Amino acid sequence: MLKFLLWCLLFVLCWPLALLALILYPLVWLILLPFRLLGIAVHGALGLVAALILLPTRLLRAR
Repeated sequence: MLKFLLWCLLFVLCWPLALLALILYPLVWLILLPFRLLGIAVHGALGLVAALILLPTRLLRAR
């Protein structure tokens, strides 16, 4: 909702820039999508490594 209100304010102040932003936003989102997926994969891999490193400690604590 905040993004929409900011876009409306930009539209009132400078409508060509607002229309350009409206056109470029989906394109930028598509360009950044692979980096988001890579971030999710790296986060999962680091979580797996952390779980494997902490596994002996968790097993000793369970006894």
